[in-house]
Amino acid sequence: MNRNGTAVVTKASQLLLTQLRACLFSTTSFTGSVVTEPLKVPMSTTMGTTRLLTMHARNYNTHASSGSSQDKKDDTDTKAVPSYWGITPQSLTKSDGSAWKWNCFRPWEAYEADTTIDVKKHHNPVTWNDKIAYGIVQALKYPTQLYFRKKHIHHAVLLETVAAVPGMVGGMLLHTKSLRRFEQSGGWIKALLEEAENERMHLMTFIDVYEPKWHERALVFAVQGVFFNAYFLAYLASPKLAHRITGYLEEEAVNSYTEFLNDLEKGVMEDIPAPAIAIDYWCLPKNSTLKDVVRVIRADEAHHRDLNHFASDIQCQGHELKEYPAPIGYH
Repeated sequence: MNRNGTAVVTKASQLLLTQLRACLFSTTSFTGSVVTEPLKVPMSTTMGTTRLLTMHARNYNTHASSGSSQDKKDDTDTKAVPSYWGITPQSLTKSDGSAWKWNCFRPWEAYEADTTIDVKKHHNPVTWNDKIAYGIVQALKYPTQLYFRKKHIHHAVLLETVAAVPGMVGGMLLHTKSLRRFEQSGGWIKALLEEAENERMHLMTFIDVYEPKWHERALVFAVQGVFFNAYFLAYLASPKLAHRITGYLEEEAVNSYTEFLNDLEKGVMEDIPAPAIAIDYWCLPKNSTLKDVVRVIRADEAHHRDLNHFASDIQCQGHELKEYPAPIGYH
């Protein structure tokens, strides 16, 4: 190392010791400080030493200027995090000018459900592919009905944790297929991910009404783990079978929500006010009740039923999904 390089390193070392002395003996607290750059820098170079010093000084200045109040410090840190990279949260409002409080979806993702869809439609199993799919769904249906009986909300919570899996798995596998083959998907990736997100929003609605118990959470954990892997393998083996299974699962979901709605209309269950998140997501009137929520969710399930049967029909006729435009936004 030449004389100039030695002088720079010596001066940098002195600055480092000064900063460390201030850090160790200052009354300013550094608990919870965040290092925003990697510490593994080439210490044998002048550039690496300078980088470490700059990084340390920035952290020191950020926390030391936050004041003696812990509350003020926490508030400053919270505001600094999202804007560090120049990204600031959007300030959104509803049409009436009130603040938009949902982070899980945005105003432009809200919609009015088409409740006029035929909820009694059934795809008759004709081929062996159909009969296998139908048999699998029927075998899964009876244990679930036996476990939940008339506990409709409990059933709905478990149902939605499983119903959101097929769209995500199918979208993920079509995504990787599109990357491998350097080809477009006809919009089916987006359509299936829309389905998965819509099913998840059903769950977000119901957990505002009912908080699952620990044993129900354990059941969801086990069922989802088994179903995700089983469906993943089924989709790899035969996408047309996987979509047909989902179509029949959605048919059973429509039937379950129909029973749920009938009990609400008969007064077997209390028709409580609709959760606020449901009112904003489906653009429901402010005086809507749980009955209205179940009605729009049932319509969503009926649309997912048709989408998956359509996808299976395309493949059963020897075509690929990309050959037919996906019904994006169908729900």
